[in-house]
Amino acid sequence: MTEIAHGTVIVQSGEAVLPRWWRTVDRVTIGCVLALFSIGILLGFASSPPLALENGQPPFLYVTRQAIFGAMALFVMFAVSMMRPVLVRRLSTIGFAAALAALILLPVLGTDHGTGAVRWFSLGVADVQPSEMMKPVFVVVIAWLMAASTEVAGPPGKTISLMLTVLIVGLLAIQPDFGQSALILFAWCVIYFVAGAPMLIVIGVGAAILGAGAVAYSNSEHFARRIDGFLNPDLDPTSQLARAGEAIRNGGVFGAGPGEGSVIWHLSDAHTDFIISVAAEEYGLVLVLVIIGLFATIALRAFFRLMRERDPFIRLAGAGLASLLALQAFINLGVAVRLLPAKGMTLPFVSYGGSSLIATGLTVGMLLCLTRVRPQGEIRDYLVGRGRG
Repeated sequence: MTEIAHGTVIVQSGEAVLPRWWRTVDRVTIGCVLALFSIGILLGFASSPPLALENGQPPFLYVTRQAIFGAMALFVMFAVSMMRPVLVRRLSTIGFAAALAALILLPVLGTDHGTGAVRWFSLGVADVQPSEMMKPVFVVVIAWLMAASTEVAGPPGKTISLMLTVLIVGLLAIQPDFGQSALILFAWCVIYFVAGAPMLIVIGVGAAILGAGAVAYSNSEHFARRIDGFLNPDLDPTSQLARAGEAIRNGGVFGAGPGEGSVIWHLSDAHTDFIISVAAEEYGLVLVLVIIGLFATIALRAFFRLMRERDPFIRLAGAGLASLLALQAFINLGVAVRLLPAKGMTLPFVSYGGSSLIATGLTVGMLLCLTRVRPQGEIRDYLVGRGRG
């Protein structure tokens, strides 16, 4: 078998797809994802039965659904991680157009499930949340536009990306879904910053975001209620935030033990937005630190691998995807301990939710694809070579 050297990577011609994928993919990140999914199933056995019984369903209906959706998410993750970056970019462009059309149609055809926020398409057997699917494909498309803008005679990618971002944030604000809007804005800012944005523009964007928040506070009762609740020092002891905080405090270092927690009987969102309170109460600070460590490992490994990459599109898209995943986890954890205002946001791979699980699988699959070792040499080889020339 012929071996061809390219910089720091050796490529074996004729090598089968699976061995080549296994040799080049970040196996530590895959292990972290599988660990998070396993923890989610474990916590699902504790958190989902009360809700199932309340709805007159079999006690483990929701954890069974979580396992099914999780298996679908893992399949998507592995399948996408085996693709070439150019294929991921092309499919993301198609997915972006479909998700954008879905967001536009959502106010007409969507449902709010009694929450007052129209975020879902009800398909009978399952609900689909377009904003979840939008996030990973948005990152890839925006990264492609910004990378293309650096080429000679390239398109005005940064301007187009900003226009698309404003459009999507506006569509999300109509629902209203300010949490997903914040994620979209954050992802754009990260990609723009990595692409070399001037600090003056970054500061201007930050000021514009604060101004938009002030406008939303003045004109949206939903947004104002959440901000006021966050700032109010007197928390209603029967509220979800108060019960979640109490559960975290009661868990201590090692927790009350599996099945011994009581928060699951008082929190309607114990299996989704406040799943970390179940982990803290039953398994203590130990499991919480494990979960935080797993997310930190995924993000940091992605950033370190991207530092060796010289393709601008891969660097930008990878940084955006890793930041997106890390921020969503941070927001979920921050809300549970009242560091952030309440937002309806799941903990990736751990919380229950079909759209969220599959979208997270797509996000990590893209990240694994972009951080694979490739026969193009590291960026330091390119710089050293130019210096010698």
